[in-house]
Amino acid sequence: MPLDPQIQTVMEQVAALGFPPSHTVSPEQARANGRARPRAKGPDVAGVLDRTIPGPDSALPVRIYTPEGVGPFPALVWFHGGGWVVGDLDSADATARNLTVTSNCVVVSVDYRLAPEAKFPGPAEDCYAATEWVTQNAASINVDPAKLAVGGDSAGGNLAAAVCLMSRDRSGPVLRFQLLVYPVTERNFATESYTSNAEGYQLSRDGMIWYWDHYLQSDADASNPYAAPLLAQDLSGLPPAIVITAEFDPLRDEGEAYARRLEAAGVPTTYTRYDGMIHGFFGMAAAVDKGQQAVEQAASMLKATFSSPVHR
Repeated sequence: MPLDPQIQTVMEQVAALGFPPSHTVSPEQARANGRARPRAKGPDVAGVLDRTIPGPDSALPVRIYTPEGVGPFPALVWFHGGGWVVGDLDSADATARNLTVTSNCVVVSVDYRLAPEAKFPGPAEDCYAATEWVTQNAASINVDPAKLAVGGDSAGGNLAAAVCLMSRDRSGPVLRFQLLVYPVTERNFATESYTSNAEGYQLSRDGMIWYWDHYLQSDADASNPYAAPLLAQDLSGLPPAIVITAEFDPLRDEGEAYARRLEAAGVPTTYTRYDGMIHGFFGMAAAVDKGQQAVEQAASMLKATFSSPVHR
């Protein structure tokens, strides 16, 4: 279908800001440009706490969002997008607030280290450490440790998928669900969605090449399943998943391929492609109806998962 009119309006507003594409500037400048963009404010929540937790190599900032109610609550550990190079707690704030309210769960947003200063596997290890911390310190943040999910968008979706693999392989935290929003699942720039959406829809093929180049230490890392989950030999034993993609997104096909692989491995998986949408629409809930629909779909699945019996 054609580009959604609401998305077209957002794209025109972004273009009017005049920021150059991230891949044409330094990582530092790309981050500064991202911070300078106006952001919609998310809904109010009962509580927001900024703190640091122990990371693999240094203290790790997190922002903990608590919904109205008594608790203990389920928890979603959320990893922001930005190609592993840009993004922070503020860029994820509106989405984290939306998910807190719609899912009625605590959302722990993680400010993992960024590339190229921290290349693979640094960001993935940070996200795994944060997930472990939530499990081990659940009572202190009013969370039920038996009701834990992970999620993220774009590079954050990649990190969420990696954390699920790590948790399985390391006998780590027991995860109930994974929320993967247009996740990066492999380094393959030759898919049909990369070809047809190479430029003109915010995220570009050249931009993704730039992000991957900053993230990986070597070409060999591109075959590591913690960097490219689609290449994992075995996807069995992973938590149920929802995979959300956008029609006009270079990452559409690899997200769909990962959903198919999960299903084939016996993992309960819901896959939804939002037609007329571009990369980033999940974070545009205040301006784009389908963005809000996607958040509500994800929240509905989280609530259904958390309300089902827990096998302790």
